[in-house]
Amino acid sequence: MGPEVDPTPRPLPPRVAHRGHSVTLEPLGLRHAEELWEAVQGADESWAYMGYGPFPDFATFRRFLAGFATTHDPIAWAVRPHLSGRALGWLTLMEIQPGNAAIELGNIWFSPRMQRSRAATEAMFLLMRHAMDELGYRRLVWKCNSLNAPSRRAADRLGFTFEGEHRKHLVVKGRRRDTAWFSILDEEWPSRRDAIAAWVSDGNFDHRGVPKTRLRAGGESSSG
Repeated sequence: MGPEVDPTPRPLPPRVAHRGHSVTLEPLGLRHAEELWEAVQGADESWAYMGYGPFPDFATFRRFLAGFATTHDPIAWAVRPHLSGRALGWLTLMEIQPGNAAIELGNIWFSPRMQRSRAATEAMFLLMRHAMDELGYRRLVWKCNSLNAPSRRAADRLGFTFEGEHRKHLVVKGRRRDTAWFSILDEEWPSRRDAIAAWVSDGNFDHRGVPKTRLRAGGESSSG
């Protein structure tokens, strides 16, 4: 038997905005459809590991967004970097288990223009902090196709611990998916939080917007 824990169910994530240094998360809605449709243009390769997309036309995309924006799990936010002022992606909290105090950060799609940017990192951090600090979840999960190298690198960079793979876990777009699992636990979170918060802070970026340090797995930063 494991140690006793607080069995109180955690709150469900509310559909509220989150504002950071470089990005604002807005509850996803149809008001974002035109901006996001513009963002997905020319980004067909970005859907390779997603369960949906690409979309042949605006009407199809708008129908997808109408359903996606109103589900209770996942709960989605549009991502609006301050530099562009335009919605350039979305991300969600999903697989929400209040009784187990477990929640997943996933269903992340960022325009190629926003990938590997300060805004992208901070967008993920805002929901990570919301889940762990504000809602009190004990386990934060990241899952991806085991072949999705960029997603695995992102999990490592944010301080998630690799837990293993579920083989033949899913069928996605007619293809077998082995799923890689990662997590951050509540006792690990403070060091991860502090490292990411320091990295996204204004003081870590020069006048050109270039970071002075590199965010590392396990909540460590180094020069370069």
